Amino acid sequence: MPRVALVLVSHSRAAAEGVAEIAAQMAPDVTLLPAGGIDDGIGTDFARILEAVETATGGDVDGAVVLTDLGSAVLTTESVLEALEEDVVGSVRLADAPFLEGAVAAAVAAQQGDGLDDVLAAAERAGALFATATAGRGADEAGPGAGVPSPTDDDAAGDGRVTRTVTLRNPLGLHARPAAVVARAVADGGVPLTIDGVNGASVLELMAMGATGGQEISVAATGPGAQEAVDRVVELVESGFGEV
Repeated sequence: MPRVALVLVSHSRAAAEGVAEIAAQMAPDVTLLPAGGIDDGIGTDFARILEAVETATGGDVDGAVVLTDLGSAVLTTESVLEALEEDVVGSVRLADAPFLEGAVAAAVAAQQGDGLDDVLAAAERAGALFATATAGRGADEAGPGAGVPSPTDDDAAGDGRVTRTVTLRNPLGLHARPAAVVARAVADGGVPLTIDGVNGASVLELMAMGATGGQEISVAATGPGAQEAVDRVVELVESGFGEV
């Protein structure tokens, strides 16, 4: 199935390639094109960015979202977009988003099959999401699950709500790759599900929890398919994501 591609524009070749490497761990089927640096060091290269954008909008893709690092990278990218053919420029979006967090969020959205504007929106929400999560950790000593009713294993409430408590077995907990595995499973299942009160289909919200190995988390879903959705996530957590 065609997916939205990402072009990653940085002043540094290593930075662009590094962000692409991280995003690829969570979005193996998404085209990720780093366009970083210049031939003799730090900077942005019009021709390099143009080539990446043209590659990203050709073939079996559903448009492209471009992410940049610093201000002059935006200016160079805008010049590239102005040079594109009219039938191509309509399939490209320039994101106003943090470079790394935006790329991760956009890549996961693209992996899940979201359309061009939804992938753009995922990237642009990333900065605000992490800022909010960080502020919340500083203000709330009770942790990410505070205020969420304590669940009981295999508990199905009268309203169809199913909750289970499970312990993260892998030492690093819900870091980037496991968070992406969970988010994809939730999105593919089509049943809204929360983990410690956050959206289980959002890799950034899961990562922002800061859940580490040995920590208990609550998995909850409501309505048709809730039991299967919760069991699927619990099974993933109990497997240790292949890290134990």
